[in-house]
Amino acid sequence: MKPRNLLLIFTRNPELGKVKTRLAKDLGDQTALDIYKFLLDHTVAVTSSLPITKEVHYSETIRENDIWDASIYQKKQQVGEDLGDRMKNAFIEGFKNGYSNIIIIGSDMYDINSKELMDAFKELDAKDFVIGPAEDGGYYLLGMRKLEPAIFANKEWGTQSVLKATLQDIDRENIAILEVKNDVDYYSDIKEHKAFQQFFL
Repeated sequence: MKPRNLLLIFTRNPELGKVKTRLAKDLGDQTALDIYKFLLDHTVAVTSSLPITKEVHYSETIRENDIWDASIYQKKQQVGEDLGDRMKNAFIEGFKNGYSNIIIIGSDMYDINSKELMDAFKELDAKDFVIGPAEDGGYYLLGMRKLEPAIFANKEWGTQSVLKATLQDIDRENIAILEVKNDVDYYSDIKEHKAFQQFFL
């Protein structure tokens, strides 16, 4: 039986002063918001044509007429106390709904493309877990074909300890580790990056 693939996209509602707050310290709230919207557009561009089920999980409120086309993306609300809880609950629901390979990403990753996302799903045909390490010590992608709740507990989210602690949780498992990539949190992450120069003019 062919695996049923589900991509979970976690997104924050794009509101001034509430997104990319670490970027905003150097660039101001408006530029941080503009960059976040640019990253959202990129996420739509690399995910919209993927031949899999795609769910967008909103941090605050579900928006009907936004960049996430409801004919392509199923829209859901994040549920849980912290990021770990919210991710765990999204995976639980996905497995309950009959999906066998589930991957979660954020909506603010520029250095990823459609092929890399589909390759990550292919890894789950042979491995139980797939993880994309971020340069800052977190991860930009997490996939699994069986639920491991420990991954989502006792983490200091947003710190450089997350990846190491997560790998310790599944160190006896069959894991695929993807290429290390740079996610966008600080000005230093993007100041030399061509795609972002438009925001510094």
